[in-house]
This record gives sequence, structure tokens and C-alpha cells, in this order.
Amino acid sequence: MAKCSICGKGVVFGHNVSHSNRKTNRTWKPNIRKVKAVVEGTHTSVYVCSRCLRSGKVERV
Repeated sequence: MAKCSICGKGVVFGHNVSHSNRKTNRTWKPNIRKVKAVVEGTHTSVYVCSRCLRSGKVERV
């Protein structure tokens, strides 16, 4: 599960491109952390990306 529960940021797909221009599949995964936070007044553990943690969109417990 590589998806932020706040902003919805998830896995992005693309290609590795070699010097000879061969293309193979690859993924970019977001920096997801499991955090205990206050969600709608209750303490729950949620998966949040580091961008949302830094910007203060999540109130940690």
C-alpha cells in the first residue's frame, strides 16, 4: 500500500532508459510513513507521505 491517505499521492510508472535507448518499466514510490494521528477527533494510525507531515496537514498524537 503505497498511497497517502491525506493527499492521495501514489505510485507513478515510467521507464528506465539506457544509453542505447532501451526502455524497461520502473516505478516511483512516495515516501510513506505510518503515523498515529488525530482523524475526525479520534486517534488512529494512518499512512501519510512526508510532504503532508512537513506541511502540517496531519496532527500527530
